[in-house]
Amino acid sequence: MKRSEPKLLGDIIKDSIRRDGIESRFNEQRAAYLWGDIVGPGVNRYTTRRYVERGVMHVFLSSAALKQELSFMRPSIITAINEAVGAAVISEIVLH
Repeated sequence: MKRSEPKLLGDIIKDSIRRDGIESRFNEQRAAYLWGDIVGPGVNRYTTRRYVERGVMHVFLSSAALKQELSFMRPSIITAINEAVGAAVISEIVLH
């Protein structure tokens, strides 16, 4: 076996994900996971479910007032999530 320069484990995982063609799905899952970090624990407490499908994040909230407030903040939340992921993953947020 030929020796090569050592690589960081994170770089090896990123290369494998990219090579297998699942980078976009991985980023979508990561965006859904980061929702709580982006909006904070106060908003996340009222989030019952979230998922991303084809660039659209679906968020289910148990508070109608919070849903209304977040609808005005959608563009800034989308920007924050995409910056946290490091790619333009989310194009729209649908609040249910």
